[in-house]
Amino acid sequence: MGKRQGGGPKPAPLTWRVELETRARREYLDLESSVAGRVAAVLDDLQKNPRPPGAKRLVGIAGFRVRVGDWRILYTIDDPNRLVRIYRIRNRKDVYRDL
Repeated sequence: MGKRQGGGPKPAPLTWRVELETRARREYLDLESSVAGRVAAVLDDLQKNPRPPGAKRLVGIAGFRVRVGDWRILYTIDDPNRLVRIYRIRNRKDVYRDL
């Protein structure tokens, strides 16, 4: 039997902290359970990669958006602090109102 190569534990991947602002938290809690589950999965993915395929940089306002069906999650990225701050979770028809 040979010696195992790289026998130590793998280093944990670097993760990002995801925070929901007060308004986004309220919007998340108001979602139907089926939509909330899909949104939660995207929020988990943002911990691993804050710029996933399909994320778009917003024009005219700071941040990015990611689609979840007819829903949009708007967020900013603080690279030095490895922080993703969610500031809006709404339906696509009115997500950009009152920004």
